[in-house]
Amino acid sequence: MSEIIAPNRSSRNRWLAGAIVVVLIAGLAWWQWPAGGQQPAAGAARGPGGPGGFRGMGGGPVPVRVAEVVRGDFAVELKALGTVTAYNTVNVLPRVDGQLVKVLFEEGQQVKAGQLLVQIDPRPYRVALQQAEGNLQERRAELQNAELDLQRYQGLYAEDSIAKQTLDTQRAQVEQLRGGLNSLEAAAASARLNLDFTAVRAPIAGRLGLRQVDVGNLVTSGDATPLVTITQTTPISVSFTLPEAELPAVLQPFRAGAPLVVEAWDRGERQRLAEGELASLDNQIDTTTGTVRLKARFANGDEQLFPNQFVNVRLRVGTRQQATLIPSAALQFGAKGTFVYVVGADNKVQLRAVQAGPSNGETTLIESGLALGERLVLEGTDRLRDGGQVEVIDGQGAPAQPPAAAPNKAADQPTAKPQAAKSGA
Repeated sequence: MSEIIAPNRSSRNRWLAGAIVVVLIAGLAWWQWPAGGQQPAAGAARGPGGPGGFRGMGGGPVPVRVAEVVRGDFAVELKALGTVTAYNTVNVLPRVDGQLVKVLFEEGQQVKAGQLLVQIDPRPYRVALQQAEGNLQERRAELQNAELDLQRYQGLYAEDSIAKQTLDTQRAQVEQLRGGLNSLEAAAASARLNLDFTAVRAPIAGRLGLRQVDVGNLVTSGDATPLVTITQTTPISVSFTLPEAELPAVLQPFRAGAPLVVEAWDRGERQRLAEGELASLDNQIDTTTGTVRLKARFANGDEQLFPNQFVNVRLRVGTRQQATLIPSAALQFGAKGTFVYVVGADNKVQLRAVQAGPSNGETTLIESGLALGERLVLEGTDRLRDGGQVEVIDGQGAPAQPPAAAPNKAADQPTAKPQAAKSGA
């Protein structure tokens, strides 16, 4: 009796899995393979990169974005990192000792020069002034009496009624009293000044900081902690450094008296905070860093700049009129220098060497090598070769010029539906 051998279940599963993989590979190859020169119907599905598959991978045109060469005025700018510094900073300290009885300001308040900020107890200094003025009045009376005696002695000496020694003694006494009177006048002035110092006033106009001392505390003239700090923020200055190699471009217009515009931008260089003017340069180069310090002055009327703030500085040293300009993204760098891909009328690219000038990050000035109106490749340069064919697309990735079949797409759709319904019937 013959034995029937059942097929192995594991081998049958392996055969089924292999068949599925082959079908998937064949389907993917059919999807990616070009359509043999046939144009797809309007509204037909398009594979990645265009009809029939990836463009540029199998000899087709490479999709690129382009931009034209333009002419315009280009501001030559030097960039640096800067720190905002207050034009003046004052630590308000007490000049006399006493108890703090009044605080007449709000933290962060804008104050004027001479505005009353703090009041120290004035009573002891008022009493000292009264005492000094009393001593001064007493000495004036003594001097007046001594001057009258001197006049009498002069008359008696003229009549030979007294000795000359008596006259000289009286004259010396008058001079002594006059000297003492000057000292007492100075003491009274000092007492009056100390009384004035009990009213602490703002020495400059500016913005106040945080209060450091509270009402009721005793303050002395030797305190290291200020009552409050005043910073002058209108105007304000920005300090920054430049490499010594860039110094000649600054010195020539600065010494000629031309105003050099300085712009302050935020950290991300997305927003311009203020515009000012270069005020001064340091008198020497730092040998450890090879840089020179500069200071710019800003009106800061809207107070966008804040002391100790870090900003990006752009120093404009000149303007090139009607220069050749391209987007910086179009500029390529190779072993032989800088170059660009120029798109011709037949949509073929040409690799062309150019001489690049200054750049502001988004736009680059071209010294030579390009003409006005030429089209340059912005995106898609990684697959380009000199003389290669390209397809120009717009910023959204769609073709810049729609295909000829696109206008008939809406007309084809109504007829396609009845045909599908008829075949189904």
